[in-house]
Amino acid sequence: MLDNPHKPLEGKSLLLVDDDEFLRERMSRAMADRGLLVRTAASAAEALAIVGEGPPDLAVFDLKMPGMNGLELLSEVKKLAPATRIVMLTGYGSIASAVEAMHAGAENYVTKPADADQVLEAFHRSGVLTDGEAPPADQTALHTPSLAEAEWNHIQQVLADCGGNITRSAERLGIPRRTLQRKLKKLAP
Repeated sequence: MLDNPHKPLEGKSLLLVDDDEFLRERMSRAMADRGLLVRTAASAAEALAIVGEGPPDLAVFDLKMPGMNGLELLSEVKKLAPATRIVMLTGYGSIASAVEAMHAGAENYVTKPADADQVLEAFHRSGVLTDGEAPPADQTALHTPSLAEAEWNHIQQVLADCGGNITRSAERLGIPRRTLQRKLKKLAP
């Protein structure tokens, strides 16, 4: 067995854009371990500056970021670097937005939490990477969120949208405040 089964990826560049520093750093290291030349950005503005320096072969954008979101960034990068192939990362069960991103030119989308192999598999499924470049199928068991995970992610998104206000979040969710508090006390699925 080869020491690095992802060797064919060497020489390809990847731009990773996510405002979550932990995810960005973890994914960056994992992609670099697979042979990609990785550049990272914490915002759309940083990403556009990087694309201006030289367009990457591949890009991974978080859909929800402060300021310019992933959809807006996708549109701008497609104007600057039409050959760049983009996969969207989406959390909180925002699949409708991810599908909208695909209509706008993204190759595919991956729901969070995601790992490097799932992202590479998304590029592979859309035909961007060949069989030799994608992770082996047995290493890429794609994660479909359970109903409990989808509910948890939706609650977290509504809570974030309401600035952490439990009462307003409960109203938006259409559930009693105490029910929301009980759900939040449970550990994430």
